[in-house]
Amino acid sequence: MNYEFARVVNEVKPLICIGENVKGLISHDKGKTLRGMVSILDEIGYRVVPVKVLKAIHFRVPQKRERLFLVGIRKDVNIDFEYPKPHTKIYNLEDALKKGELYDCDVPKSEGTKYPESKKKVLDLIPPKGYWRNLPLELQKEYMGKSFYLGGGKTGMARRIGWDEPSLTLTCSPAQKQTERCHPDETRPFTVREYARIQTFPDTWKFKGSVSQQYKQIGNAVPCNLGLEVGYSIVKFLNKYYSKKKIESKKAVSLNNK
Repeated sequence: MNYEFARVVNEVKPLICIGENVKGLISHDKGKTLRGMVSILDEIGYRVVPVKVLKAIHFRVPQKRERLFLVGIRKDVNIDFEYPKPHTKIYNLEDALKKGELYDCDVPKSEGTKYPESKKKVLDLIPPKGYWRNLPLELQKEYMGKSFYLGGGKTGMARRIGWDEPSLTLTCSPAQKQTERCHPDETRPFTVREYARIQTFPDTWKFKGSVSQQYKQIGNAVPCNLGLEVGYSIVKFLNKYYSKKKIESKKAVSLNNK
């Protein structure tokens, strides 16, 4: 969601436009960045629906991912947009990687990165659903360094995900410090296909490039099931628009025939 986004919208002039970004955009530069985006869309002829942060776990995604959505509606269109309504069921890592409601088979085997031996020795000591606080005190201090004394939970560091919980937000690099997402049973990051499952990609979806590039493609993506729900909301909006136009057209024909 930047000036390039606004440029494309201004050129195409769609009935509706949707941008997505991280939740932190709300507070970025004390809110000035987001207000600037709204102002630009207003200038090019779009009224912006109140922005909303959607939690992926409420939309059939086994991941605690939060993303901000910004919706602009062309000012000549008098139709309201409704964000998708959340589902009640929350899916977990087992739903993502094993046969069940989300997928009809276990996750396929694929390539994946590994932890350095020094990190593996630390993560070997972490139980499922645990993190750095589960380490012996001296090892906590050694592993965390200065961060140990800074306060705050930092629950993403040295984190092993449990089967019965959704994954934490996936990043573009699964082995980097501060955002470890360790497999529940094996001391390793999730593989490429496991990453894709957590983002609700179908197993038939192909990723290109090196393993690190594939992780980046998946980590940067909007979870497919969340995108699907937003897509349904767009379809619902467009159906309302064209139904209204059809009714107005019939009325115009009727008046002309009188």
